[in-house]
Amino acid sequence: MSSVEITKDTYLHWYEQMLLMRKFEEKSGQLYGQQKIRGFCHLYIGQEAVLAGAMSVLGPGDSMITAYRDHAHALARGMSANEIMAELYGKATGCSKGKGGSMHMFSKEHKFFGGHGIVGGQIPLGAGIAFAEKYNGTTNVNVCYMGDGAVRQGALNETFNMAMLWKLPVIFVCENNGYAMGTSVARTTNMVDIYKIGLGFDMPCAPVDGMDPVAVHNAMDEAVQRARNGEGPTFLEMRTYRYKGHSMSDPAKYRTKEEVEGYKAKDPIEVVKKAILDNNYADAAWIGEIDQKIKDIVEESVKFSEESPWPDPSELYKDVYAQENYPFINN
Repeated sequence: MSSVEITKDTYLHWYEQMLLMRKFEEKSGQLYGQQKIRGFCHLYIGQEAVLAGAMSVLGPGDSMITAYRDHAHALARGMSANEIMAELYGKATGCSKGKGGSMHMFSKEHKFFGGHGIVGGQIPLGAGIAFAEKYNGTTNVNVCYMGDGAVRQGALNETFNMAMLWKLPVIFVCENNGYAMGTSVARTTNMVDIYKIGLGFDMPCAPVDGMDPVAVHNAMDEAVQRARNGEGPTFLEMRTYRYKGHSMSDPAKYRTKEEVEGYKAKDPIEVVKKAILDNNYADAAWIGEIDQKIKDIVEESVKFSEESPWPDPSELYKDVYAQENYPFINN
């Protein structure tokens, strides 16, 4: 039974939230093509429902950690488009002071602990954050996201074992978009139902339609309740799809146009928009207002980033160590 009801306001927030993710990512792709953004850049376009459905369940005390396709996660946690775009630009006003770039978003304030470039590296870290919450006696949970390629890492097995042994309040979410870079799931495993990995650890697990925020919300709600009640972790396989390539350097020639169009036909943003209009939660004028609002936010983030300063060269030597804990490094 759902503990967090899906209401009219939920749908309205979903639309605004997912549209911001989509338009921000589309603009990021354009700027990358103009060489305003350099380095690696992995876009989230198509997967927005996975985050929208989760955020309508999670509270401000809960935390999130993910891999390198992390711009939308940062937005979902409440970080501003300005600080995220500035980080993509490598500017000093970025959320990681321009030092992290696309793959290393971070905000202690919003309990968003990255953005991690090492495949699967965030999985044991997510369990560690959950361990800290349990140790400190809170009811907060950590949501640890990973891609379908990361589940092949040995660290996942070790982490799942400890998480179940210690009943840690962590929700492991595999965003299965069908391809680990350019390699389909079917080419990497005999067991294409990724959620079944949880069975080997007696961990509650399930597949979820990751293109439907309602399905995501309900699955996450159940998992969050379990974690808060001290019943331990859950492993959810969110079956979703990315419309773009693995990164900006990927032409995605390993899949057909028909496959991509098939997923676009059930685009989560359009599905939510239709539900809003069909149920008279809002009218076309409201949709237009939100569309313009999001456009303005994204354009402002570009302007902010363009006008922001580059990091001072002295920043190269800062934030390498936690200096307040290790004063001897100043000697």
